[in-house]
Amino acid sequence: MKPTTAHLELPFFDEVHRTLAQRLADWTVLQQVDETDDRQACKEWVRRLGAHGWLRYCVPAGPDGAWGGALDRLDSRALVVLRETLAFHSPLADFAFAMQGLGSGAITLAGTPAQQAAYLPQVASGAKIAAFALSEADAGSDAGAMTTHAMAGAGGWTINGSKTWISNGGLADFYVTFAKTDRTAGTRGITAFIVDADNGGLDSSAHIAVMSPHPLATLAFTDCRLDGRAQLGTLNGGFKLAMQTLDIFRASVAGAALGMARRALAEAVQHARTRKMFGQTLADFQLTQAKIGEMAALVDAAALLTYRAAWLRDEGERLGRNVRVTAEAAMAKMTATENAQRVIDMALQLHGGLGVKVGTKVESLYRDIRALRIYEGATEIQQLIIGKAVLQS
Repeated sequence: MKPTTAHLELPFFDEVHRTLAQRLADWTVLQQVDETDDRQACKEWVRRLGAHGWLRYCVPAGPDGAWGGALDRLDSRALVVLRETLAFHSPLADFAFAMQGLGSGAITLAGTPAQQAAYLPQVASGAKIAAFALSEADAGSDAGAMTTHAMAGAGGWTINGSKTWISNGGLADFYVTFAKTDRTAGTRGITAFIVDADNGGLDSSAHIAVMSPHPLATLAFTDCRLDGRAQLGTLNGGFKLAMQTLDIFRASVAGAALGMARRALAEAVQHARTRKMFGQTLADFQLTQAKIGEMAALVDAAALLTYRAAWLRDEGERLGRNVRVTAEAAMAKMTATENAQRVIDMALQLHGGLGVKVGTKVESLYRDIRALRIYEGATEIQQLIIGKAVLQS
């Protein structure tokens, strides 16, 4: 099953985005990856996505193309259409793609030339798996409450503490890690570091099992020593860097939700057209038609907000303006994930008993979508971001 492409004709997109989505849709239908073991499957998806050039959209091209990116800059619309297309086919493929971008995004934004040269080409080729380590057990939405700390010493830093709910935990080759360098300053005392997976003092073996299998883990830092070159960005500028990174990729989370919602709608339409009931098809019933209509409207409403957020950021970049799209990205992420949950729930309901049978697409989508309403800022956090922006306008 392939996604429809009518939405790509909207004026938010250029021809490069339309071509990109069509090429990826053609490629994904040929990919069959055994996802029974989520960690092995994630590695395989990274390998395939890297080998076929798709991960090149997670990083910019860099000076004279040295970073290996496909485009001159990170393109939010490209990220959205890629994630939407991948999520339609396989949410785990989308996850593998997304984490390469999120895990390396801070290096793109604030890395030294040496850091960018060392990591970004490896991310673009799939040779290195990236991860973003911000959350802690008592510091998820409230990043200022983190307790992981880095102490300056002779020639470098020593990190102690823990991170949890870390995507690609135990799988990644490096972790962009955020730690307190001034414990009294809240979010103003956080600095980012690049921690290689084989660094002494880092233990990523505590894997976390979740309802829709994805590689997650808790990271434990015990006297984890880094040299001074591991610092990423400015001292105590880590929180701002984290938020800038999330601004870029938050709209792409909405893209992933759209992909799942479109797949659920397609599965519901196909089932309604073929399921026989009382001498006619399920699609012949007005109640079914009403549900399908509501699902389609929910998808399109989310799509417009998602594409707007991505377009606004790309336009700001193109014009050389430092445009923050925090509120617009929050609207997109909130609406797309919440609407996708509703669409998938209605699709499952239309399938009746088949909808809860393990192994059916709508059943797996029902589990896959739930986390998107939480990670990279729960819905309630998006509401706060939007509300504050409106009050300050």
